[in-house]
Amino acid sequence: MNDYSSLVIRPLDSNHDRLGFHCGVASLDDYIYKQARQDVKRRISRVFVATTLEQPNCILGYYTLSTLSIELSQLPPALARKLPRHPVPTALLGRLAVNQADQSHGVGKILLVDAIKRTLAVSNEIAIYAMVVDAIDEKAQHFYEQFGFTIFSSGNRRLFLPLKTI
Repeated sequence: MNDYSSLVIRPLDSNHDRLGFHCGVASLDDYIYKQARQDVKRRISRVFVATTLEQPNCILGYYTLSTLSIELSQLPPALARKLPRHPVPTALLGRLAVNQADQSHGVGKILLVDAIKRTLAVSNEIAIYAMVVDAIDEKAQHFYEQFGFTIFSSGNRRLFLPLKTI
């Protein structure tokens, strides 16, 4: 069992054991194995991994961040009325996954908080209205909702969290 008090979150690098990561969702596993390093190199997204001080190359979980513009029509009408009539800049939490052995120990919450903190820090330099996430399933949707994320008006599993509410 890992000591989660020594959790460290940092950018993915070539020393991290990507093939040792298994969260139980094939698309999330495949992403970290095959696509993550390429996305970082091409500046498509940033990938951050959780490890421990004792095992700095063993990935306990990861998340990705990138930018996204959303159309006002995607937001709830009451919120859209308060915004300028052009696409709104957001941060996209594209993926968040926790290794099966480390699930139910708070690693996902720690990763989400880290993603929000990084987004808030960047929002002091460039405009970011909200954080957006695409929940992979109903369980993931409930996870994000407990942190204040709200479903877009379109009714899919895309959720958002205005940064001013944090």
